[in-house]
Amino acid sequence: MKNQITFVCNREVVKTTIHPGLSLLDFLRNNLLLTGTKEGCREGDCGACTVLIGELLGDKVNYQSVNSCLSPIGDAAAKHIVTIEGLNNGSDLSVVQNAFVEEGASQCGFCTPGFIVSLTGYFLINEKFDFDDAVNSMDGNICRCTGHSSIIRAGRKSAEIISSKMSNHSNHISALINSGLIPSYFAEIPTKLKELKQVQIDDSEKVSPSYFISGGTDLYVQKWEDILNKNVKLLSSDGISSNIREEDGKYIIGANATVSDFINSQLISNVFPFIGEQLKLFGSLPIRNRASIGGNIVNASPIADMTSILLALDSTVHLKKNGQQSEIKLKNFYKGYKDLELSDGELVAEVSFDIPAQNSYLNFEKVSQRTFLDIASANTSIYIELNDSIIKSCNISAGGVAPIPLYLRKTSEFLTGKEINYSNISEATIIARSEIEPISDARGSAEYKSLLLRQLIYAHFVILFPQLISINESE
Repeated sequence: MKNQITFVCNREVVKTTIHPGLSLLDFLRNNLLLTGTKEGCREGDCGACTVLIGELLGDKVNYQSVNSCLSPIGDAAAKHIVTIEGLNNGSDLSVVQNAFVEEGASQCGFCTPGFIVSLTGYFLINEKFDFDDAVNSMDGNICRCTGHSSIIRAGRKSAEIISSKMSNHSNHISALINSGLIPSYFAEIPTKLKELKQVQIDDSEKVSPSYFISGGTDLYVQKWEDILNKNVKLLSSDGISSNIREEDGKYIIGANATVSDFINSQLISNVFPFIGEQLKLFGSLPIRNRASIGGNIVNASPIADMTSILLALDSTVHLKKNGQQSEIKLKNFYKGYKDLELSDGELVAEVSFDIPAQNSYLNFEKVSQRTFLDIASANTSIYIELNDSIIKSCNISAGGVAPIPLYLRKTSEFLTGKEINYSNISEATIIARSEIEPISDARGSAEYKSLLLRQLIYAHFVILFPQLISINESE
């Protein structure tokens, strides 16, 4: 089925029947000639192509910064796309643009649009501003010539100026317009989005898609040219939910929910208050805003971060195909490297796990060559339920040490029923190292990864239960 894709780009309504898998970056630059959005790494690393995508939720538009190089044009349907050109207000610079000028935060200018778009997005999304959070909102952007100190000053200066200009206006968008952050047309966007209709113009040809596209944050790095020559299906239009809900004693996560959705879910943060801080190790903010839970599972990377956490939560994967539904434990989903218990045309619809017990703990550990914006050399998650100092239930995962995201069955079984003490944890690390099959590659030698997992298992207990365990540093 071929659809007419209708959306608002900056001030104007755009209609196109172009291939829905074309990257938003290419459409903006080549079709709309909005060349302020730059093509840099084309891998979601540099942030030069950052745009804002606004989705109408009720009467308000919720904006997120994304890498347009990793976003299909089809997912722009019924949304508001904001490029650097859309932040211009005639001859007047916006507050953010002016702060960049005054602080000397732009030199060659190639990366500057991405920084300004990301920072503007922070003020659009948040009604209360924190200087450090404003700076952190630009974490997916890289400058290669100016130096980041001036950009940090510009970010903090923008936050100070906008905070001082914001009144107690009941309408956040109106207040931002009055402060000089965004042009006045932003006030009309909710009405424009309500009027949009996605028109199906061709239902005569039904073919099996070669690619199912969810977040696309890995697929567009690997296959973006091939996507343009194949039939694709965008899972956002295939009834795959992005909701996170509580039902029958479980938390159920729609496969289209993003990592940011998971972090920002009140249900999740209520039981795992530190998960947001831990998942800052997952890519950058624009990547977290696109990367989906289902995509992280199906991608089957041995070092997938979300899969690591979901394994520790003993999650169940819910599948659908032609109206039929089935389910399988995530720990049984992986048969071998990139080999899944998934038939052709079968999709991951949801993933669920039991609502954590009251006396339960979750921890995620990851080591990579860079602390941030890097894939793991090894990662691991642990979920523990305690009865006093006795482990009532335990699940441990390990990534980067086997061909698949690995559930450490023997280690988890050994710890269940044991007291938390150094002796038992030391024995558990020995069992864990017997369960893994690390290989030497660019992220480290097999011996290094094995030792790393040992230390990360110790780290789980030192962080979660410092009052119960003291690790002998000579070990």
